[in-house]
Amino acid sequence: MITVPEIPIRYQVQALEREINSLRAYPVERLASVIRDVGFSCTSCAKCCTRSFNGHVFLLDRDVVVARSIDPRALEPAPDPEFCDQNGTFYVSGYAVRTQNDRAGSCWFLEDGRCRIYDRRFSICRVYPYMLHREAGTDGRVDWRQISGLDQHGEYHHAIPDEECLALARQTKEYECAFLTHEILFLRFMEEYFSKNGLFNSRKEYKRQIRRLSKGGSATVMVYHDGALEPHQVQGGA
Repeated sequence: MITVPEIPIRYQVQALEREINSLRAYPVERLASVIRDVGFSCTSCAKCCTRSFNGHVFLLDRDVVVARSIDPRALEPAPDPEFCDQNGTFYVSGYAVRTQNDRAGSCWFLEDGRCRIYDRRFSICRVYPYMLHREAGTDGRVDWRQISGLDQHGEYHHAIPDEECLALARQTKEYECAFLTHEILFLRFMEEYFSKNGLFNSRKEYKRQIRRLSKGGSATVMVYHDGALEPHQVQGGA
């Protein structure tokens, strides 16, 4: 069951601000060293382009603009909305890339195992499999994570020039900062929006709407994009 955050929004913002400050202080040379040591090389297996392997692809605002210019049908509200008000309306922090109706949940833009918009691919696609954030490992210990899906795809121990490692590290750090900034702006927006419109986050209504969707019902999802909310009607699967 998906849970609704119970922590007041202002405390969520404070936690993200601490996280982004920690990220900004992280030496880019350290990440470049990890990239060089791992020596990842893509083998075009396309695993990273499927929801079964990687979950959804969250898009920054700049990526949404690109997706809409190519094919607006590729966009859908990101899964797991952060909030639901007392009237049953969901609120989510952004868009995700729609997937195809195959077993793997292939990216909308994947065709015959290749990305058909590779030259215009999205921010997260450009930095993957590199990442830079703190999360718990399988042992429960919270630490920096720099590589996604290690030993699960691609090849390793290839020589990567130092200049390329630094460029990849900078690009990855910029993406992670942009993502956290987006989340902070969304939370601040929602705090003001709820206050101005007499709304509040309802855990009870969230669960009720999730149950409706699971039985094939519909729901309204407000998607945060470019400093505003965009309404979408979503249909659940029976």
